[in-house]
Amino acid sequence: MEIELLWFVVTLCITGAIAGITAGLFGNGGGFVVVPALLAVFPFFTPPSQELVKVAIGTSLASIVVSSTRSVMAHHKKGAVDFDILKSWSIWIVMGVIGGIYIASSTSSDGLTVVFAAGVLLYSIYFLFPEFVIRPGVALSMPEGIAKSALAFVLGGFSALLGIGGGTPMVITMVICQRTIQQAVATAAGVGFLIGLPGAIGFLFMKHPEAAILPVGTIGYINIPALVAISIGAIITAPMGAKMAHNFSEKKLKRMFGIYLVIVSSAMFYKAL
Repeated sequence: MEIELLWFVVTLCITGAIAGITAGLFGNGGGFVVVPALLAVFPFFTPPSQELVKVAIGTSLASIVVSSTRSVMAHHKKGAVDFDILKSWSIWIVMGVIGGIYIASSTSSDGLTVVFAAGVLLYSIYFLFPEFVIRPGVALSMPEGIAKSALAFVLGGFSALLGIGGGTPMVITMVICQRTIQQAVATAAGVGFLIGLPGAIGFLFMKHPEAAILPVGTIGYINIPALVAISIGAIITAPMGAKMAHNFSEKKLKRMFGIYLVIVSSAMFYKAL
């Protein structure tokens, strides 16, 4: 049992370390790494349950609060975070998160798994074929008014359903609108915090069936031991990812991450269908 517990802690610390790097490098919060990792690890320590996917999503959102905060702090030292955008988008993002939590609470676990798989596959297009999403010569201004409200609301809701930080669509939006990739990644990390905090609170107080079998240390739909282990890794590595975002070309790293997303999506579709 002690060896299994050690394996649990080490695995999730490594997961948190990877999530921290991706949070700092891509501004995506690390949820694409955390959710599938938790779904792979939990069955070794608790009987299979339909509720595990919600525990994975809730714990991921809570871990994003930590990884995004650490990432924002690192990017802020470079002067890259646009706090004006975060302030003007915050209310609509939070409202979207509330809507996403409501949908998650009334959606079956298989349904959430399919949504996650489809969302991951959709996001992989940006990482594998960024030139297909961001066309050269296309320059827009940051959305305002109804367009901004609608985009922020959808971003918050969809991200809460997937257990992710919502950084990828924010990066795409800002780059299209003539912002530097470094500023886009830095600001997207802040979006992760805006999504992760209310999302985590919602999953913390979300009711589950009385007969539900959940991993030891789970409160609501957040597993505290997993959260601590992941956070330790993320706190250490998020600044590394932020430094990479400012110093290295990310083209190859994007392609590698895109391939990872396709693999994750395929595995999740297989699990659900």
